[in-house]
Amino acid sequence: MRLGIFGGTFDPVHYGHLILAEQCREQCRLDEVWFVPAAQPPHKLNSTITSAKDRCEMIGFAIAGHPAFRLSPIELERAGPSFTVTTLEQLRMEDTSRELFLLIGADSLRDLPGWREPSRILELATVVAVNRGDRPLPDRTKLNSVLGPLADSRIMTISMPAVDLSSTEIRSRISAGHSIRYLVPRAVEAYIRSQGLFDAKVRS
Repeated sequence: MRLGIFGGTFDPVHYGHLILAEQCREQCRLDEVWFVPAAQPPHKLNSTITSAKDRCEMIGFAIAGHPAFRLSPIELERAGPSFTVTTLEQLRMEDTSRELFLLIGADSLRDLPGWREPSRILELATVVAVNRGDRPLPDRTKLNSVLGPLADSRIMTISMPAVDLSSTEIRSRISAGHSIRYLVPRAVEAYIRSQGLFDAKVRS
């Protein structure tokens, strides 16, 4: 199975996430894409994150009805910071027949050399870096020099429409009482309102 792994805090999940996942599914011919919410991202150890339950509920509402999208709680079931390399190793151990594709934004590709065991990540999965619109891509020569010979064959880039959304911006809009219509699926918006997430005085 060609399996896409899409990790993040998804706090909240929004249309930018969904479009990225669908573009990767289609362009990389993936059988499934798993949304993997992080328990505690290593780069956000001092940040307050919405509960795992609420984030999973929102992802569930967002991907409902898509036969190739799944929610995976693999990182939520593991103690400690959510390191990508650990997740990929666990998925490979569970089923060695899986061909793994790690879905990330092209901006995250610049940071990949600083992740835990980046060379091991490339051994375990093909990294799919998604560029939004026509933004400049990271310098591949520099990446190759840091990541080694696997970088050429195990990093691919694809493009998606320039959808400029962020969870941070959406949380700020909700806190300020502004509309998030058409930024998140309607069911996600309704859940945010019903649970009072992010000081949800959001307008319809």
